[in-house]
Amino acid sequence: MTVVAEPPKSQIASLVRRALEAAQRAGRLPPAPVDEIPVDRPRQAERGDYATPVALQLASPMRMPPLRIAEALVAHLPPSEMLEKAEACPPGFVNFTLSTRWLAQQVEVILAAGERYGDVDLGRGRRVQVEYVSANPTGPPTVGSGRNAVLGDSLANVLEAAGYQVHREYYINDRGTQTGLFAETLFARYAQALGREDIQVPEGGYQGTYMVDLGRRIAQESGDRFLRMPREEALAALGEIGLRYMVESIREDLRLLGITYDCWFSESSLYEDGTFDHVLAYLRERGYVAEREGAVWFLATRFGVEKDEVLVRQSGAPTYFASDIAYHYDKFLKRGFDWVIDVWGADHQGHVPRMKAMMQAFGLDPERLTLLLYQLVTLKRGGETVRLSKRTGDIITLREIVEEIGADAVRFFLLSRSADSQMDLDLDLAKQQSSENPVYYVQYAHARIASILRKAGDAYDPQAGDVSLLTHPSELALIRLMVQFPEVVETAVQKLAPHHLTYYAMDLANAFHLFYRDCRVLSSEPEDADLTLARLKLVRAAKAVLARTLHLMGMSAPEQM
Repeated sequence: MTVVAEPPKSQIASLVRRALEAAQRAGRLPPAPVDEIPVDRPRQAERGDYATPVALQLASPMRMPPLRIAEALVAHLPPSEMLEKAEACPPGFVNFTLSTRWLAQQVEVILAAGERYGDVDLGRGRRVQVEYVSANPTGPPTVGSGRNAVLGDSLANVLEAAGYQVHREYYINDRGTQTGLFAETLFARYAQALGREDIQVPEGGYQGTYMVDLGRRIAQESGDRFLRMPREEALAALGEIGLRYMVESIREDLRLLGITYDCWFSESSLYEDGTFDHVLAYLRERGYVAEREGAVWFLATRFGVEKDEVLVRQSGAPTYFASDIAYHYDKFLKRGFDWVIDVWGADHQGHVPRMKAMMQAFGLDPERLTLLLYQLVTLKRGGETVRLSKRTGDIITLREIVEEIGADAVRFFLLSRSADSQMDLDLDLAKQQSSENPVYYVQYAHARIASILRKAGDAYDPQAGDVSLLTHPSELALIRLMVQFPEVVETAVQKLAPHHLTYYAMDLANAFHLFYRDCRVLSSEPEDADLTLARLKLVRAAKAVLARTLHLMGMSAPEQM
């Protein structure tokens, strides 16, 4: 059974709302509508654990000084074992300090929840699809695809922790101009592998050494049979074989990062099963399609977009946008997802308005489609930008980076900035085994905890221990961070910002290292026996929270390093 821990700030918001209603019933505060009670953590620790500015917001509608409103709220605040004190502070904040006893008791709550600690019920079972990576299968994934992969996969993890039914999907662009160019390039490399140097890669073709390797592989497997075919037939056959090999290679590369999908969706299937024809007829019936200049247009301007968009070119070939429309029709109207999140590169920013117009054309709330855009990644080594592969002299693949610094380091570093921030991935730093490397620092904290528990062995009963003995400032600082974990998950989902997990992991690891410095966990002295048992409980709880944080990021939680 999933244990859902209500974040402290949610509990405090509920108490403040009850205080507001009580103060209004008592006539101390006038009626005023309040949609939401904001609760945040103060920047200065001396001001308490949480604070609400709701009195400042109510000052105008209530026509009262905010400090008087804050004082009334404090006076009518229901008793709660979680609060040590609540006080009204100028100019109108209510500050809250958590009870030491309540904090200590949360160790038991965390242990009871185990690996499900941090779950919050935001989704309430709604079906959400996260589509990520979806790079053209015409080349191996690069570091840019890696950022897409890590962002999408970690987001899917936190959505699951927040009570959503999550469907992970990769959209295979297996038709169109780029796949045609891929087939022509592969034909040239295949022919060259058989000694036909007169057949050259077409202008604008794919130049990577991976195409040379792929052409050689097919030549070894199939001989010259494609050279004996009519060219168009050979291009179609080679294109299909090549794309199949590339998709399998992409699967393997992503598996190195621990990424798997519920579905690999083929763009071609949208045309083969009649979905696109159905969607075009659907839009025509509603007057959202026009034919002019020999092409078929989607009338995006009907929905406030700056210009209309071509669906079918004069040549009769559908555009990428035509496939996008059919694909999202399939997502929403055929498969019935409640919410769809597409993780795209920032160069797709201009596509957002037309995608929202598409939703309106389908009669759907545009807010049900979220386009999460991410910025570029720059690789650094020795302080210099890395542009070419050391191994092949051309593109740097995701696989090459994973093999150099490890999957955990790739995931942590690529997740460590908000999606809308450009970022550097320092390959030298990622390989350091020191506290300077955030991956090492966080995972070492988990390994240190595991070492303490191994040393404790079977001599200590894991069920024993009075957590009320946990009163040292470093113990309480660690617990304070642990009880914030459900809020971190909530924030990551509400803001679609799983990078908050990396910051939290660093803070939690630091709090544990300080606790370990200040508080001796294992002691053989008889007078320390009870405190040792209590601290072992705290250590086990910290291990559970840190492991869950790492797992939501798709990383391992090592038992030793």
